[in-house]
Amino acid sequence: MLAGRTELTGLFVEKPKSVVAITGKDVTFVVKVDSTNLTRKPTMKWLKGKWMDLGSKAGKHIQLKESYDRNTKIYTYEMKIVKVVQGDAGGYRCEVSAKDKCDSCTFEITVEAAEQEEQADILSAFKRADAGEDEGELDFSALLKAKPEPELEIDVWELLKSAHPSEYEKIAFQYGITDLRGMLKRLKKMKVVEPKVSEAFLRRLESAYSVNKGKKIVLSVEVTDPNAEAKWLKNGQEIKPSAKYIMESNGNIRTLTINKCSLADDAAYECVVGTDKCFTEVFVKEPPVTITKLLDDYQVVVGERVEFEIEVSEEGAHVIWMFEDQELSRDDKNSKYRFKKDGKRHCLIIQEATIEDSGMYFVYTNGALTSCLIKQAMFKCEVSDEKVTGKWFKDGVEVKASDRIKISHVGRIHRLTIDDVKPGDAGDYTFVPDGYALSLSAKLNFLDPPKIHLDVAGNMVSQNTIIVVAGNKLRLDVEITGEPAPTVCWMKGDKVHAEGRVRVENRKDLSCFVIEGAEREDEGNYTITVTNPAGEDKANLFIKIVDVPDPPENVKCTGVGEDCATIIWEPPKFDGGAPLKGYLMERKKKGSSRWTKLNFDVYETTTYEAKRMIEGILYEMRVFAVNGIGISAPSLNSKPFMPIAPTSEPTKLIVDDVTDTTCSLKWLAPEKIGAGGLDGYIIEFCKEGGESSAGIIWLGDIWHPANTDLVDRQSYTVRNLPTGEKMNFRVVAVNVAGRSPPALLEQPVTVREIMEHPKIRLPRELRTKYIKRVGEKINLVIPFQGKPRPVATWLKDGQPVDEKKVGIRNSNVDSILFIRSAEREHSGKYTLILKIENMEDSANIDIRIVDKPGPPTQVHVTDVWGFNAALEWKPPKDDGNCEITGYTIQKADKKTQEWFTVYEHNRRTNCTVSDLVIGNEYMFRVYSENLCGLSEDPCMSKNTAIVAKTGLEHKQASYKEKDMNCAPKFTAPLVDRSVTIGYSMAISCAVRGWPKPKIIWMKNKMIIGDDPKFLMQNNQGVLTLNIRKPSTFDSGKYSCKAVNDLGEDVVECKLEIKGNLQVH
Repeated sequence: MLAGRTELTGLFVEKPKSVVAITGKDVTFVVKVDSTNLTRKPTMKWLKGKWMDLGSKAGKHIQLKESYDRNTKIYTYEMKIVKVVQGDAGGYRCEVSAKDKCDSCTFEITVEAAEQEEQADILSAFKRADAGEDEGELDFSALLKAKPEPELEIDVWELLKSAHPSEYEKIAFQYGITDLRGMLKRLKKMKVVEPKVSEAFLRRLESAYSVNKGKKIVLSVEVTDPNAEAKWLKNGQEIKPSAKYIMESNGNIRTLTINKCSLADDAAYECVVGTDKCFTEVFVKEPPVTITKLLDDYQVVVGERVEFEIEVSEEGAHVIWMFEDQELSRDDKNSKYRFKKDGKRHCLIIQEATIEDSGMYFVYTNGALTSCLIKQAMFKCEVSDEKVTGKWFKDGVEVKASDRIKISHVGRIHRLTIDDVKPGDAGDYTFVPDGYALSLSAKLNFLDPPKIHLDVAGNMVSQNTIIVVAGNKLRLDVEITGEPAPTVCWMKGDKVHAEGRVRVENRKDLSCFVIEGAEREDEGNYTITVTNPAGEDKANLFIKIVDVPDPPENVKCTGVGEDCATIIWEPPKFDGGAPLKGYLMERKKKGSSRWTKLNFDVYETTTYEAKRMIEGILYEMRVFAVNGIGISAPSLNSKPFMPIAPTSEPTKLIVDDVTDTTCSLKWLAPEKIGAGGLDGYIIEFCKEGGESSAGIIWLGDIWHPANTDLVDRQSYTVRNLPTGEKMNFRVVAVNVAGRSPPALLEQPVTVREIMEHPKIRLPRELRTKYIKRVGEKINLVIPFQGKPRPVATWLKDGQPVDEKKVGIRNSNVDSILFIRSAEREHSGKYTLILKIENMEDSANIDIRIVDKPGPPTQVHVTDVWGFNAALEWKPPKDDGNCEITGYTIQKADKKTQEWFTVYEHNRRTNCTVSDLVIGNEYMFRVYSENLCGLSEDPCMSKNTAIVAKTGLEHKQASYKEKDMNCAPKFTAPLVDRSVTIGYSMAISCAVRGWPKPKIIWMKNKMIIGDDPKFLMQNNQGVLTLNIRKPSTFDSGKYSCKAVNDLGEDVVECKLEIKGNLQVH
């Protein structure tokens, strides 16, 4: 296969040799390859037959090893077969390849039986032929007959390739090929193709693979790019991942695993990587057809009809009948043999048997062979005269001589000899001499001791074990021989079974033991006893009832991570009578009914780490136990658990303050908190070294918790620290998943208070006058610094603050002045004084509490003239503790008493009120205004303003109407334009004239009508023509004409459309 693309060279330094192995022993093969002239590591394959790659079979039975000697540059490959079995016999091949070079060698393994072989597995002798593992009745016919010897594994494809077409059918018969026609079609298509050099594949698929039905096969390729994606196709259709088709990617290796191969998997497969492909074919071989009911031996009389009958495991199977070494043909019309087939039953019928028909008959299928073989009684009497003749009678019927019955007369002795005595020969035999009224009688009794036909005739020591799956039907047919017909008794202990669910059905030469729906209570030792006058025989059987195991118990979660959880459980109390293979796990989200499988291959231990879960979601788990019979019911669901992870470490841990015995720390929350949330923080400290101080022994590198309860805030003061010592501090975040990684200070902290001058950091807004309205709340926070803690004192206007009126609160870092409801008496100059021993700092704050002002005073009218009146007033006596910003003046007609505002925000203390009505008397009032608003009450004017009536005469000026009529005239002409095709544009001009002129737009002196492409507008004499998305056809000379009764006027312009519209 490799010769088509590589060069055959001698790469082997040491080759494996053919061996004769003993069953149950280990055998090892060693191959050494010289890599001196190789540019890359060689690839070694161990093959059995033509295509079976043993690399996919590596495990406990077949172990593959590889080593490399750097000095000699020799690769050593070993294949060890542990405990050789008969199935390991056959031809093997090892194949080494490296880029453009390859080499191969072959060897054989011959397996011989050990001197004392272990008893064969009885269970394998009665496996069902055509049903699933847990279906149908068990077939024990193979247990009651001798087992055929296993055959060596033969490469059928090589035989078909090298055989003559006339031998195809014989090979198919011999090696169990059920679809010969399909195999021949594929054999014809198989051609040696020169493989092209592939950039995507380092190792391509083999040309063909062979696998037995129901087994697993692995297709594997090696790609050049470890990140490349591979697609698998079956008969041109893409394969989707499932429990049957498992696709795996491991580095450069891409594999497709097909579980439980069926005939539907017999197809062409291909692997696609990018645009490169590689192909192969998978051939699924059916198991051989076996004979489930064997031939019986017959003894017949010449001329009788003989019918041989067998049953096979598959319907429609082809069988060959043979007599001695001669095949019995169906095609011979003159043949005395007839062949009959009914489902699984096959019969050979001889209508009239002859002496020539005696001998050995054989039946062949592609997986089995059976055969059958087709005593002598002699009566002797002596008469007085040798000349006396006579006749022999059986039960009154004269006996005639034949090939089997011989009558002789020698002297006075008369003999009757019967060869191959049969039960039908039993009876009364009489010799009657001729001419005499005498007779001699003797009785032939056919006595055959009873015998139970099992592989191992039983006694109380050796037992046969029969395994039955619970719930299935057991039918055990035991062949019984003996003459006369023996009586059969089945017993379990002292209990005799005759009828019911567990019953015995007796037929001629057959005893059937039946268990309907096997239960665990049916397990035990059974004894079959057969008796007749000739003797007795016994056989012991142990019937073992196997079942699926009980479900596992106590499934629970013992630990969680961010996306994983550790699950443990206890094995089932009852393993079903068969060893546990492992467990299957499923999980689901709480509240959901959809279970997800976590493993497809059984898991052997009782601890499992479930991965790829979503943090913060509640999950439930259940476990199934698996044995050789099947899968148990699911266990009870585990208690719900949630995958969560500890938070990340706190961030930006700093030292906020240090005293002689304390250290204050600050930090920020972790960047990643997760679904587990954050419960709090633990602060820990340790001292460098291991000295003792103040009766306390400090151990280096041992962290001591500073808090017993979790801290919610992001600051903490560690107290009772030894003065002058260097301490390390760290902070750990805690949630339900545990502790986070610690946040550690970069350097140790010396526990000693540092003297710092007091300093007040007065906020910017307090450095100027601080103004608040009456009734408002005052809360001033004045930060400061200084160590040790400064003493803060407040003064108002040089006197201590009355704490009954003003609230004062001091802390280590600030001082708070608090007034719940400000009054005007709270106004003043406040002073904050900080003192540390003989050091001092102070700051002044000017607080002013303001209110609405009082009304102005002495409002009066100072003068009235024409329609005007002059007012004056004086500022209010109470300015509300802030500057007066203005005045509001209102007037009212004394008749209507309705007030109207004349001026607002008037800054002066006088004003002039205009637009008074002649003959009316007016009153005035004034409001004062400051930062808080207008005064509550106004000040009324002490006097009024009366506007007197005077003699007035209106002289109307003469008016001459102007003639506005004029001819149209354009005041702004049209302008030539050049625009790009596809872009909307407009041309404009302006015209005057009266009466209003009629506007006419023209293109190339043709009037533009109601074309929707053009929009004409006239706005106060400004004329606009809009052209929507012009094309080259819209180029030309445009004119606008204005016409009225007095004349007309025209303006023109040229429009050019250029360029091509490019669409991006």
